[in-house]
Amino acid sequence: MCACAPPRDQGETLEQREASCDRRAALQTWTVLAEPATSTDYLLKQQLACGGDSADLVGQFYSREGVRKFGEMHSVYLVSLLFIFSTLHVNQLTEGCSCALTHPQDAFCNSDIVIRAKVVGKKLLRDGPFGTMRYTVKQMKMYKGFEKVQHVQHIYTDASESLCGVKFDINKYQYLITGRVYDGKVYTGLCNLNERWERLSLAQKKGINHRYQLGCNCRIKPCHYLPCFVTSKNECLWTDMLSHFGYPGYQSRHYACIQQKEGYCSWYRGMTTRDKTTINATDP
Repeated sequence: MCACAPPRDQGETLEQREASCDRRAALQTWTVLAEPATSTDYLLKQQLACGGDSADLVGQFYSREGVRKFGEMHSVYLVSLLFIFSTLHVNQLTEGCSCALTHPQDAFCNSDIVIRAKVVGKKLLRDGPFGTMRYTVKQMKMYKGFEKVQHVQHIYTDASESLCGVKFDINKYQYLITGRVYDGKVYTGLCNLNERWERLSLAQKKGINHRYQLGCNCRIKPCHYLPCFVTSKNECLWTDMLSHFGYPGYQSRHYACIQQKEGYCSWYRGMTTRDKTTINATDP
């Protein structure tokens, strides 16, 4: 008697018994790909008991085993692809922030706000996929942006450094902070000029206090390789990339590009003791 579908009563015909076996075998076939090999062996024995041809059933067995192994390989392949794409995505985020070298004068002239402040607190705002970091600052002095904001209390930046977010130390240093104003809020990032105040040179501090403003109509032209030339009278050739392998170089730390009385622009350093061309020659 068929082991997979025993007759419900002694009056069941041979055709009814074989049809029952076929239905039972069809249902068990679906377990081959999902269950261990023992399920496949059990199914093979059941079909042999129902009178199936042994050679044909062995062929079906290996065919199903091939489908099962192909399914397993396909799953491994998909997992590998997902891992590769996720790795590329993480690397892309990590290396997502890229900024061009900028002279401090350009950073000053292109900013809406330039202040010296101490960071006294921070709070992560849950907006967007990575959030926004809001820093609370104690403003010491404003150098630019009086018409935009009367007094800066908060600085906003992306929480993720991969999106050019800036990290400030709390209650440690005074910072030079530059940024843009949107809807009354001050935003900054890694591509803005943000530096600890004591790390700035005396010439840079004087430039922030007054000199850089005098040169905002000038254009600082970077020179990455020789030969390079100025093409108009309002240009100053910036060669730090040639002599110091990038920022900050000597011109960045000690020179400002100032418009002269004749109308052309040129590098200006000034004297540290007899400087009478600036409003405030002392350390700002």
